[in-house]
Amino acid sequence: MDTIRSIPAASWQRTALAPGLLLAALAIYPMFANDFFILQIGGQTLIIGLIALSLMLLAGYGGMVTLSQMTVAGISAYLVALLGDSHGGVSLGWPWWLAIPAAILVAVIVAAFIGALSANTEGIYTIMITLAVGVAVFYLVLQNRTIFNGFQGLSHVRPPMVFGVDWRSPSAFYYLTLACAVAGYYFVWRLRRTTFGLALQGIRDNPRRMSALGYDVNRHRIAAHAMAGAIAGVGGVLLAWYNTFVSPATVGVDAMINVLLVAVIGGIRSPLGAFLGAAVFVLLQSFAIDLIGSQRFRLLIGLIFLSTVLFSQDGLLGLWAHCRRWWGMATDRRHS
Repeated sequence: MDTIRSIPAASWQRTALAPGLLLAALAIYPMFANDFFILQIGGQTLIIGLIALSLMLLAGYGGMVTLSQMTVAGISAYLVALLGDSHGGVSLGWPWWLAIPAAILVAVIVAAFIGALSANTEGIYTIMITLAVGVAVFYLVLQNRTIFNGFQGLSHVRPPMVFGVDWRSPSAFYYLTLACAVAGYYFVWRLRRTTFGLALQGIRDNPRRMSALGYDVNRHRIAAHAMAGAIAGVGGVLLAWYNTFVSPATVGVDAMINVLLVAVIGGIRSPLGAFLGAAVFVLLQSFAIDLIGSQRFRLLIGLIFLSTVLFSQDGLLGLWAHCRRWWGMATDRRHS
């Protein structure tokens, strides 16, 4: 309470008002947009942002830059297709209330396993281990035709009818993704101030010192991977429903790198950065690719990524904060 009182009233009101206005804008967005913008832009942005959010949790709070978050999301997507109803490969026909939790649970277990493999590593070694796991999963689903249907993948993966609502419709699916994105954002935002979150940030800054203080560094890293795996698992289920199919391209190297690009472009240290980066990526992918072609689109994304890394260590959010500081300093000079 003392901390809240120490914040100026205007600053506190702005801090509390901005998220509310953003959430309200997202809530009324389908009322002013057509189906393309609701589903292709809005829904896809929230899904990719949710998967990038799982990477932000690991990299921003734990200092663990991985390439396996799309792999975890892809495993969840494959499982919801295999356990539910799909065409191609194996389809067990489980009810949705059993298939979805099972898919997310397996994603959490796989993420924890990846965390255990990479817990003792840092930097480039963590990236290489998670890349190796991702490539192994890619070739597993590509070469296994009996279960995963090879390169054709699994099709007709659609959300179920629940409470009489057709979740396949653009507006209903958008609100479903929005609810999951808000829940994921709130969880990660709150995590930073918990005992576990503060310990994880301490491990990010100085793992040796945290170990000397009695913290189990490896267990914290594995637990962080499991939490991130749950977020990525939810994103994977939504991604399968959005595309209505899942294929080896879902867990390919391009998809893994895209998640890293999204997180870095938006801002790796803030949960909002994941969704901001996803919005930029989806908008460019939806419109710029028609003007410059798919090959030059990769060049464009690479240039944006390079510019972000060179001019801002915290992505577009860092640039925005820098511009605000510069504007504030310029305003102070004019009034002085």
